[in-house]
Order: sequence, then structure tokens, then C-alpha cells
Amino acid sequence: MDRRTFLKTSVALAATGVVASPYVARAQGAPIKIGLMAPLTGVVASGGREMVDGFNMYFESVGGEVAGRKVEVVVEDDASNPDTALQKARRLVEQAKVDFLFGNLLANTGLAVANYVKGNGVPYFIPIIAADDLTQRARIKNVIRVAGYTASQFPRPLADWALKQGYKKVATISQDYTFGHEQCGGFCQTFTEGGGQVLGQFWHPLNTSDFSPYLGQIANLGVDCVFAMETGADATRLMQQYANFGLKGQIPMLGAMNLTDQSVIRTMGDEVDGIVSAAHFAEGSDVPVTQAFVAENVKRYGKLPSLYGFSMYSGAMWVSEALKTINGNAADKDVLIDAVMKTTLTGSPLGKPVKLDAYGNPIYDVYIRKVTKAKDGKYWNVPVTTYPNVSQFWTYDPETYMKQPPYSRTFQGIKKS
Repeated sequence: MDRRTFLKTSVALAATGVVASPYVARAQGAPIKIGLMAPLTGVVASGGREMVDGFNMYFESVGGEVAGRKVEVVVEDDASNPDTALQKARRLVEQAKVDFLFGNLLANTGLAVANYVKGNGVPYFIPIIAADDLTQRARIKNVIRVAGYTASQFPRPLADWALKQGYKKVATISQDYTFGHEQCGGFCQTFTEGGGQVLGQFWHPLNTSDFSPYLGQIANLGVDCVFAMETGADATRLMQQYANFGLKGQIPMLGAMNLTDQSVIRTMGDEVDGIVSAAHFAEGSDVPVTQAFVAENVKRYGKLPSLYGFSMYSGAMWVSEALKTINGNAADKDVLIDAVMKTTLTGSPLGKPVKLDAYGNPIYDVYIRKVTKAKDGKYWNVPVTTYPNVSQFWTYDPETYMKQPPYSRTFQGIKKS
């Protein structure tokens, strides 16, 4: 049975007790049903497929069972569209009767689903959706960022690292939407509070083909470095054109973690060499469990893992560990949410324990990573240094921090010198 046929039939067969899954074993009692949403069509479909692969990779590794109960994963394509995501979430909850929801990639789809579960209390676990306020000002108790992160979380240690390299003047370039605003905001606020200056910020629409107007302006600003927030094809084009424009080697490029993710750089060449970014995961780490995870991903899928696959794998592990502590009781929403919040993730590909803060967002050791060439000639992210215990609130008091406005194009937290 191919994947598409499996996805179409799994819900119908579930009512008869037959589970349409290539990896779920028979076990006593009803299965734990998980509604997994990912963009399998649309502009970020490649990332969506890696999400599903990473999620399935974990459950295959444990024989398709958790706490003695079989697991049934029902996958729906959100098509990178919030209206579709809402429709599919309703189908999973109200028709397929899943115990909880997982996934989504784009912030607008995640926000649509979060608004839906706010009214019914269904647990919704988001390893990818990074919109800051989902675990800050607009927190929803049953929306938990297992193995995830806020958009502004990792750019902060990167800004601190940049200051320690002697960089004092920066320009930012970013896709013009919330994810970009928040990542740039986290960087700019930390950078300027540490004595740095932001000499220019450049916002461009998604799917920009020509970056030369922005690069020409950046070249004339007199900056020490550039912070770039790009995803997908925009990331590829920016790094290629940055090199072609002659800026590579002249002005160091720092990036949000998605800029140099494997989903972007695995098909690229020397134009990515030396770019520095920050993230909780680095596929080039020498940590044994990380190496084992990377090797298994290469064995299964023929490529180095992306943040999408890693995050979904780790998210599945996190909730599974929580379910073990409550004997697989996925039906009681409040009990499950409480168990997940109390669970410290151990044994993940990170190699270090990770816990959630009081708002449902993980606290991580964050790598400053540099893109280097591996022995096989492919580029990957290798740790340069580590910032321990990085919270979504950085060094701020949470209540005080949340009194400032959310990051936007007009509010970047920039301290005036």
C-alpha cells in the first residue's frame, strides 16, 4: 500500500479496529490516535515530507507502540493554507477522533489550529510553529511547544556572540512576515542592548528572485556583519547572490537557523561556506547520540536530517515519554497536558536533558554553528561554541518582558544609542 492510499484509508479502517500502517503492531486495547498535520503540497511541501518522515522514524524505532498501546498516526495535508489547516484539524478531531494533534509548519496554519483547539481543549503539540506569542502573551494551556522554539529565542545568543567577535554595526535582511520580524527582533534587541548599532533593516516579500537592490544598499552602509532571516528558495537565492555580488569574504553573514538548515544547504556549494547561525541542533556535532541519529537518517532517507525531521522526531519522543508516565492514558486531556509539561526529555538526538518552562516552551543549550565541509564534501553545521540553558525570555524577567510589544516590522526592540 502506498502512502497516499494508506492516508485515505486509515480513518475508515480505524472504526473496525484494523490499523492501516506499515509499522503499527497489534496490541491490547484501542490505539493511541495522533492527528499529524503537515504541508505535503504547496510552497513548503519538501519540509512537510521531512516532518512526516521524522515523526514516523521515531515510532518505527519503538515498534509502533507506546506504554503497551499501539499507535495510529493519521496524516492530513494542510497545503500551507490556514483555512485548509483548520478544516483538517476539525476532521481529525471530530471525525477521526484523534487523541491529540501534532505538527503544522507555517505560522499562519499553526495559529489557525491553535485558535480552534483553544475552544475544545484538545492537546496540540507544535515542534515547528515558532510564533512567539503562542507561549508568551497569547498562551493557550493545551498548545505546547514540545521540541520546538520561539522565533526570537536563538537569534539572541547569536547577537551576543557577534558582539564578542567585535562586531558593532549590523544590517538585517529578512522575509517580510511575522517569523522574520520576530527573529530579527530577538537579534536586534540583544545586539543593541549590548552596545551594537543597527544601521539598516531590509524587508522583502516571500519568493524574491532578485536581491541586488538590497545588497547594493548593504554594501554601502559600512556594517561589520549582516543578519539574514530567510527560508527555502529565498535562502538559497540570497546566499548565492551575496557571493556573486562580492560581499562574501567582505562582510560576514550571520543567519537565523533556517538560513543554513539542511533543507537549504544540502544542494549548495561554496557560497554557504563559513556562514554562522544559531540553533539547538547541529547535524555536524560530535555528540554520539547526534551522530547516531544523523547516520540513521542518512541510511533511511539518503540525506542529512533537517530541523523539520529532527524536531518532529524529538517531539514524538517527548510526548511518548510523557504517555509512559500515565500508562498511555491519552484520552484524559488534562492528565496528558500535565504529564507533558512535567516531562524532561532525555535520550533525544541532542544528548542533553531538555525541560519546558512554565509557558510550555523548551529551554535549550544553543549552539553557535558554522557551515563547514564534511569529509564527504557536503556542507553541514558544526558547533563553534555553546550557550547553556537559553530560555525564550533570554535574561529577561518573563512578566516584565511580555509588557513590551510583540516584535513586528515597526517594533524591533532596538535600543537607541
